[in-house]
Amino acid sequence: MTIEPRVREELHALRDQVRHLRGGMVASADGMVIAHDLRDIEPDGLAALTAAAIGVAKRLTEATGQGAFEESLTRGANGYVAAYAAGRYAVLTAVASPDTNVGRLHHQARRAAARIGALVDAAPRQ
Repeated sequence: MTIEPRVREELHALRDQVRHLRGGMVASADGMVIAHDLRDIEPDGLAALTAAAIGVAKRLTEATGQGAFEESLTRGANGYVAAYAAGRYAVLTAVASPDTNVGRLHHQARRAAARIGALVDAAPRQ
């Protein structure tokens, strides 16, 4: 049985909980899409870019003695892209408009990432 429908449910719930959230995606740490709730963004490209960004973020936190990577927030002129560690094998990426309450995004996405991480970590490795 695939975990994709359960992960997609978590993404839909996150969208319901955070106003102005444009969508989300869960991918493996190496950039393979597990599930997404994106409308205008190509998920495979976003997964690859997230994997690259997380690789740099992991090195940055380790090099500065900040410990293991947990999350990253990038702010652009048209909104935010946030990435959250989701267990040992995955990352949750959220794309939000500039009107998003970033505190609420962090609060809800951290909780969703923990639930998603538990699903992904418990799934049989392929």
